[in-house]
Amino acid sequence: MRIGVDLGGTKIEIAALHADGRIVLRERFPSPLGDYDATVRGVRDGVLKAEAELSAICTVGLGIPGTISPATGLVKNANSTWLNGKPFDADVAEALQRPIRMANDANCFALSEAADGAGRDKRVVFGAILGTGVGGGVAVDARILTGPNAVAGEWGHNPLPWPDPSETPGPACFCGKRGCIETWLSGPGVAADFTRAAGRQIITAEIANAASHGDVEAEAALARYETRLAKALAHLINVLDPDIIVLGGGLSNLDRLYTNVSPQLARYAFSDTLRTPIVRNHWGDSSGVRGAAWLWPVPAS
Repeated sequence: MRIGVDLGGTKIEIAALHADGRIVLRERFPSPLGDYDATVRGVRDGVLKAEAELSAICTVGLGIPGTISPATGLVKNANSTWLNGKPFDADVAEALQRPIRMANDANCFALSEAADGAGRDKRVVFGAILGTGVGGGVAVDARILTGPNAVAGEWGHNPLPWPDPSETPGPACFCGKRGCIETWLSGPGVAADFTRAAGRQIITAEIANAASHGDVEAEAALARYETRLAKALAHLINVLDPDIIVLGGGLSNLDRLYTNVSPQLARYAFSDTLRTPIVRNHWGDSSGVRGAAWLWPVPAS
C-alpha cells in the first residue's frame, strides 16, 4: 500500500493507493497556514491516522508547492512561503521515523497523468497546473524530469511571452519579478485582471458564469485569458515540444479552454504544423495526491 500526501496552500490531502492504482482511502483537512512546525505535525498525524484505519504501514510520497534545492537540501520556490528555507523532507521523515519521497506537486500531477491518466502511452507529458498558482511538471517515459536545478517545468515563473503594451511590465509576483505567467493565468490573476479592466470585483469562480449570462466584461476577461494561455503554451511547445499537454487545477475545468485555446497556438508556435493536443486531466483533483503516492514505484530521475 502506498500513501500520497498533497500539501496545498489551503488543504492537505492524503490518499492510500492499492497496487492497481485504486484509491482505498482519501481524507482532506486544512493546512496550518503560516505555521511550519504545525505543517510537519499535520502531515505526520494524517499519515498515521490513515495507516491506523488501514491497519498497514505504507510508503509515503509527498507533493509540495515548491521543490528541494539540490544545493542546500532546503525547500525553495514554494508559494506556501513558510516552507521555504526549511528541510521539510528531512523533518517529515524524522517525524514519521522512516524514509519518504518528496517532489514538486506539479511534477506529481504530471507523473500521475503520464502513468495511467490522460497522458498514458505518451512519451513526453507536460502537466500544466492552472490554480491558485501556475506550475508545471514534465514526465518522460512516466518518470519525472527534475533537472540539475530542480526547476524543470516551472513555466509559471517565466514572463508572459509576446505581451501587448498593456501587459508590460505586468503585475508583481511573489517571486520578486513582474509579469510572470502565474500573475496572468492563476485564479487570483484572472480575478485581478477582471478588476483592473472592469473596475469592479468578482471572484474567479463567478467569472465564467457571468460570461455565460451575457456579462460583456467577464467574456472579455476569459477571451484575454485564452489568448494568454495560448501564448504561454506555444512558448512551452517551442522549447519542449511535448507529445501532450494535460491541464490541471481549478481553471482546467473551464470547458471553453479545450475549444478556444488550441486554434490560437499556431499564431505563436514556431512550426508549420501543430499537433500537440491540449486535454483535460483524467484524475481530476486526485491527480496530485496519486502522483505523490506513485513516487515510490516510479522513482524520479
